[in-house]
Amino acid sequence: MVAQVFENPLRPAILAAARSTTLKAAITRAPVTRSIVKRFIAGETRAAALTAARAILDTGRLISIDHLGEDTTDEAQAGAAVAEYLALLSDLAALPEAREPGGVRPLEVSVKLSALGQALPVDGREIALANARTLCAAAERSGVWITVDAEDHTTTDSTLSIVRELRADYPWLGAVLQSYLRRAETDCRALAGPDSRIRLCKGAYREPDSVAFQAKADVDASYLRCLRVLMEGGGYPMVASHDPAIIAETDSMASGTGRDAADFEHQMLYGIRDGEQLRLAGLGAQMRVYLPYGGQWYGYFMRRLAERPANLGFFVRSVFSRD
Repeated sequence: MVAQVFENPLRPAILAAARSTTLKAAITRAPVTRSIVKRFIAGETRAAALTAARAILDTGRLISIDHLGEDTTDEAQAGAAVAEYLALLSDLAALPEAREPGGVRPLEVSVKLSALGQALPVDGREIALANARTLCAAAERSGVWITVDAEDHTTTDSTLSIVRELRADYPWLGAVLQSYLRRAETDCRALAGPDSRIRLCKGAYREPDSVAFQAKADVDASYLRCLRVLMEGGGYPMVASHDPAIIAETDSMASGTGRDAADFEHQMLYGIRDGEQLRLAGLGAQMRVYLPYGGQWYGYFMRRLAERPANLGFFVRSVFSRD
């Protein structure tokens, strides 16, 4: 899940830094970094994530937990990711929210197919598909939803083909579409059929102009076109945005298309606009918090800094503060 894009003039440099092993080593070793990371990441362990999830659920919000990990280079790593998700699903199954009857599931996990082996040079797609199928079966037994996260544009065709295949057995499987991609509206029309779940976000990867809009106004316009498609469709839109204008337009579109609060949801990132999250939940909206955890937090953290100047300013002030 991602927040607002292209508002930060340093965005290209920060996204380049997200791929730098030298900068990664320097930043992750700095003691101050880990204290700041806590704003956006629930912790490095499953226990920490479950503690944070419990606090969120107790405020009437929903959750989507992501075990961070997207640089899987061998099948053993993919197997370890599957094992962690299976343990997470087992822990979530023990929560009372997993036993709530029908309707919107309060508990969800988000999965990157790259963590499940998608990028492996031999049979990567099939390995990721088999691993995702294992997780979908466990999620169904546990009373938990799964949404497949979007990554950079080079993975989109493979990811969406896996989602389509899995939906034959697990029609509730969610998919993420990114409005900064020029193909997003077409993908919305293709994937947002009856009972589908689509998380619409703006996008957080560095993409070329040939495949992605570069100006914020163009990304926003694409987002609203995609949102209209989802709201007028037969599925369940998941509106992942912190943008006040998008949030206001979401509620207007929902009303205009005859949707009530149970027919769509807002989504925001853990640690961002917490007050607005609580306001929406207090109004009776479905408000889901994307809650990441795990040791591989660097890439996720850098993308959060790239998305909004406020995040970068928070980081810089903390680094240079004497407190």
